[in-house]
Amino acid sequence: MNNLVVKHNALTNASYNLDLVEQRLILLAIVDARRSGQGVTANNPLTITASDYAQQFNTTRQASYLALKNACENLFNRYFKYAEGSKNIKSRWVSQIAYIDAAAQVELIFSPAIVPLITELERHFTQYAIEQIAGLNSAYAVRLYELLISWRGTQNTGLIELAELRKRLGVEPDEYQKMSDFKRRVLDLAVSQINEHTDITASYEQHKAGRVIIGFSFTFKLKKPEKIEKKKAAAEKPNDSDTEKREALSQFVGYQQRAKLLNEPIEKLASKKELAQFKKFEFM
Repeated sequence: MNNLVVKHNALTNASYNLDLVEQRLILLAIVDARRSGQGVTANNPLTITASDYAQQFNTTRQASYLALKNACENLFNRYFKYAEGSKNIKSRWVSQIAYIDAAAQVELIFSPAIVPLITELERHFTQYAIEQIAGLNSAYAVRLYELLISWRGTQNTGLIELAELRKRLGVEPDEYQKMSDFKRRVLDLAVSQINEHTDITASYEQHKAGRVIIGFSFTFKLKKPEKIEKKKAAAEKPNDSDTEKREALSQFVGYQQRAKLLNEPIEKLASKKELAQFKKFEFM
């Protein structure tokens, strides 16, 4: 049991070294494993589609696929370390990645060392939690949310020493060395996004030894269900500009395919009005 906890902590800490899209990629892979019923293994690829990413994180299918491809490339080179008894183990996150351009989807296979630990990570990110982080565009906010919900029982983290907090949030030693910058660019930003977009309301308190800040503690409360539903309804309210852009992108992709088949430029196939719209959204 102690080894499992150590491994879980190593995996959770490793997730803090991933950027925002890489974290989202892993979470969607976990969802795919659950949804398909195949589970997470070291042999079977998990599929993440651009459509799923676009729907979950409110972006375009084209932008989603590019983000997923880049995240896969980066994730393939990521590794983490953990201790198991007297052994210091270094492992990659994934053993294989693949792109399927025609279907706008990516596949990944988790490395053997990761597979037994995924269940522990999954406990912190149910489908409901993934919906909660959909509105977070700061990697620090996602990391802090994960940290906080692991204390859902007490809703209080207790004192976390500054060096440990920076490590848990993925702040590099040479980043935000001034305390004012750390609080403004990391903590305040993360707390603001969490309070705006998730199911909890959080705050923090700084702790000092003399005049020096040595760490922080966080408390949070679960929002009432009606408040969550109101925010969700507001977020899902159609945006005319976004709808217009999505429809224009769909048309543009269609013209791209026809232009390739007919070996003709898009300018000869689309109307002046459509071309103006494509240029408006900088598709061409």
